[in-house]
Amino acid sequence: MTLEPLVIAELLALGCVSGFLAGLLGIGGSMLMVPVMTWVMGHQGVPHDFVVHAAIGTSLATICMTSLSSVRAHHQRGAVRWPIVVALTPGILAGAYLGSLIATHLNSKVLGFVFGGFLYFSAAQMLANLKPKAARQLPQTPGMLAAGGVIGTLSGLLGAGGGFVSVPFMTWCNVPIHNAVATSAALGFPIALAGTVGYVVNGWNTPGMPPYTFGFIYLPALLVIVVASICTAPLGAKAAHSLDIAGLKRAFATLLLLLGSYMLYRSLNA
Repeated sequence: MTLEPLVIAELLALGCVSGFLAGLLGIGGSMLMVPVMTWVMGHQGVPHDFVVHAAIGTSLATICMTSLSSVRAHHQRGAVRWPIVVALTPGILAGAYLGSLIATHLNSKVLGFVFGGFLYFSAAQMLANLKPKAARQLPQTPGMLAAGGVIGTLSGLLGAGGGFVSVPFMTWCNVPIHNAVATSAALGFPIALAGTVGYVVNGWNTPGMPPYTFGFIYLPALLVIVVASICTAPLGAKAAHSLDIAGLKRAFATLLLLLGSYMLYRSLNA
């Protein structure tokens, strides 16, 4: 099964926006990708019970590529705190796989509700401009492993890059916001890698999936989005160091509310 030209154009646009947001906000762009991919998967022959799973799995696979592109730009500016990446990664790897395992045992309706609720929470966080008070330093190794586990589990479950958990966590621990965003972008790769493996393994041999599907990863959509996102992620990373992104966050939060409403509506009428 091949993608129609209009769908390809829509996925290219999605990839451009998602890549830019990955670099700008450190969020991986997945909160845009999953609702749009849910619609695309429904029109590509994915069984209804696994539409959201395929959307999340494909979203995580794109973050593998997008994160590498955006983190390179952040690294060139010296903004990535690599010791934090190293300390959080073991917990993230285990948590992201666990999150993907949990997701594959939920039906598509429940998973859609969970994701829609997550979009509402994220939008409220952005609109309220919630910034945890920087009250402490980063924890020792056990605390970093636990924090990585929480970040990874939520990300693997929801197909997110982890920025909405890792950035507040780091700012709470006195990491400057630009360093937190850059480090979150670097954490996107282990999150996406472990989550992608989980969605491949746990989606293997799922009956009724369309051609060119690798577990819960739909390869045609993945390739189109990656081509676009790797071009715009460095632009977002550059903008993150020069723009006041408060206005962009408010606009994006409004879009998240609309997308969250779509996911909840779709789940209610499934």
